[in-house]
Amino acid sequence: MKNLSLIGAAALLSACASAPMMMKVDNATLPEPVRVPAGQKMLMATTGVGEITYECREKKDMAGQHEWVFVGPMATLYAPDRKVVGKYYAGPTWEANDGSRVTGNQVAVAPAGTGNIPLQLGKAEPAMGAGAMGGVSYIQRLNTKGGVAPAMGCDGAAKGKRQQVVYEADYVFYGG
Repeated sequence: MKNLSLIGAAALLSACASAPMMMKVDNATLPEPVRVPAGQKMLMATTGVGEITYECREKKDMAGQHEWVFVGPMATLYAPDRKVVGKYYAGPTWEANDGSRVTGNQVAVAPAGTGNIPLQLGKAEPAMGAGAMGGVSYIQRLNTKGGVAPAMGCDGAAKGKRQQVVYEADYVFYGG
């Protein structure tokens, strides 16, 4: 009987360990600019892992001076249980494996610490296709790691050169 109890307890612990955990976001603790408006409910949380592309370009209205300019992201979106649930790419666009997708417009940003792209709040356009992205009205980018412009020099000799920078961020989707 004791062995059956131990086996049952082990099975229960194993099931709990493999069950997906829902990310919890306490908007009250976030910087005010990236909080979602009152009445929004979390629909889904993902972690994006990928790269951001930058290009060395001449600064606007500053002939002869150059800077790294954001070109676009490409990331795989993972559910909390680390299953691939979609992708994120220029637009910005978040696309679920079911084919539904949503694009967004930046509303606000807040600093995320040295070496990390900023936290962000985006307002979603109406979703395309029926599925996971249906009903999304806001997207937060939280817990960012990396992704800032390259530290390497950007000058006339490097003009046009592209560089990919690794990053990770949580993307939290809300609907009202």
